[in-house]
Amino acid sequence: MFKPFVFIAFITLPFVAAAQRTYCNPVDLNYQYNFEQLNQNISYRSGADPVIINHKGEYYLFATISGGYWHSKDLLQWHYIKPSRWPFEDNCAPAAWSMGDTLLLFQSTFEQRPILYSTAPETGELHFYNRWLPRMPGDALGPWDPALFHDNRTGRWYMYFGSSNVYPLYGIELDPAKRLAYKGDAKKLFYLHPEQHGWERFGLNHTDTIKPFMEGAWMTEHNGKYYLQYGAPGTEYNVYANGTYVGDDPLGPFTYAAYNPVSYKPGGFVVGAGHGNTFQDNHGNYWNTGTPWIAVNWNFERRMAMFPAGFDADGQMFSNTRFGDFPQYMPPDTWSDANDLFTGWMLLSYRKPATASSVRDTFDAIRVTDENPRSYWVAQTKNPGEWLQVDLQRRCEVRAVQVNYTDYQSGVFASDSSVCTQFRMLHSTDAIHWDTLADLWNNRTDRPNAYLELPSAVKTRFIRFEHRYVGARNLAISDIRVFGSANGALPAVPVGLQARRDPDPRNCSVTWKPVPGTVGYNIRWGIAPDKLYQTWQVWADAGNTLDIRALNVGQDYYFAIEAFNESGVSQMSPAVKCR
Repeated sequence: MFKPFVFIAFITLPFVAAAQRTYCNPVDLNYQYNFEQLNQNISYRSGADPVIINHKGEYYLFATISGGYWHSKDLLQWHYIKPSRWPFEDNCAPAAWSMGDTLLLFQSTFEQRPILYSTAPETGELHFYNRWLPRMPGDALGPWDPALFHDNRTGRWYMYFGSSNVYPLYGIELDPAKRLAYKGDAKKLFYLHPEQHGWERFGLNHTDTIKPFMEGAWMTEHNGKYYLQYGAPGTEYNVYANGTYVGDDPLGPFTYAAYNPVSYKPGGFVVGAGHGNTFQDNHGNYWNTGTPWIAVNWNFERRMAMFPAGFDADGQMFSNTRFGDFPQYMPPDTWSDANDLFTGWMLLSYRKPATASSVRDTFDAIRVTDENPRSYWVAQTKNPGEWLQVDLQRRCEVRAVQVNYTDYQSGVFASDSSVCTQFRMLHSTDAIHWDTLADLWNNRTDRPNAYLELPSAVKTRFIRFEHRYVGARNLAISDIRVFGSANGALPAVPVGLQARRDPDPRNCSVTWKPVPGTVGYNIRWGIAPDKLYQTWQVWADAGNTLDIRALNVGQDYYFAIEAFNESGVSQMSPAVKCR
């Protein structure tokens, strides 16, 4: 049996196509095997609660229980770093901040823990900034899910924290003269109010009555206003989102933003956008990170995503999740409209016929084109040569492919130098003669969500995944996603849009007339016709009705709709007021 080349190093380098200009969520990382369920004989790749820090013009990504962190110079190519030390155990929902030449790192805890620092985080070298941050004073619990914040306007330091469906979000000042020790008692800042805020309700599509959870604090100062962000209502479902309160002081008082949530992605392949952070790139563009939901082996099996974000002229915070799991351009400079980052490369593989070299049990090949990460194909073996084939049913202009692996019955497993994914993508116009589309045959890293941007467009019909090696115990693929253009006519603008508010004003029923030849629709909404920042992607085969249960009581809304197919996107319909 083929054995991968094994090596040991602190930094592992992924294969990336030359002159890569685009990215696609979930972020293409070597997600590490989670060990929390080992006593139940369950392990799986996972990543959650991302914090991306711009430190000296380069980027560092920290996440929950990853055994290390990632470094990037361009937000496209991420290199995994194994640190010199962790503070007693691996990090969970960590806090990080860059100040001058120093990067600070702090883990979630209910005990005494140190703050770590590094002046060379690209090497993995970490040191103690303080040995023991004292216990939290007063009656506040934590700090769990902490966030560090330095106010450049005043020079003062703060910490925000909280992860509970009982306790509020807290804030406390830190004392720089005492190595960021707590200064005074923590202040209760706010609670969830699901009876007023529909999006704060728990469950799939906000339909569960379980008391929701608030977590994942993050602070951003913009134009003299302080935006204290939080994740809700829980990481286990498609509606995990980020909201914000706004104040004139880092410790409030804070006012609920009536346009919440600020980052929301309940539909599509990648669902869930909650519990992340907001940062600026080297061009001044804002980004909001989040935690999409996978839940194949465990409810808390997750990935990480990154969406363009910002503040409009009125100070309204937003995150653009429109086509948020399709290829997006990485901006080479400052953008003025986040929609301009969408490449226009459409999904060509949805519900297309798929065949395989072998199938285990009922995990058949057709599952790899259903745009559902919770369904998957499993091969009879993981021997080299197993394959999957997708028929696009006509010649298309292919620009990128994403291969998404699944952990099927991985048992007790851990990430090490033997865990990698090796494969190649082939293409053909007749399913007889094949040429190479992308080659990771000798790849040395684990890429469970490998995104492969092609150097140039390829006109072809059949796409084939050919397996060589996977570190997991079984070869399982959830989705092979093919992007490009069918070079046909764009869909017509949908008509007949109606948005009717229920007697419960948190809910709204949206209907429209179907558009022939459409793959899907984007339902757009917001608090004004020119502020349609929310998007819910709906597949055309799911019907022409959508119940949205994410509205805020007492707030007016406007809705619009656009249709998309394999060739592009229609114009957006006129906005209608929700009645």
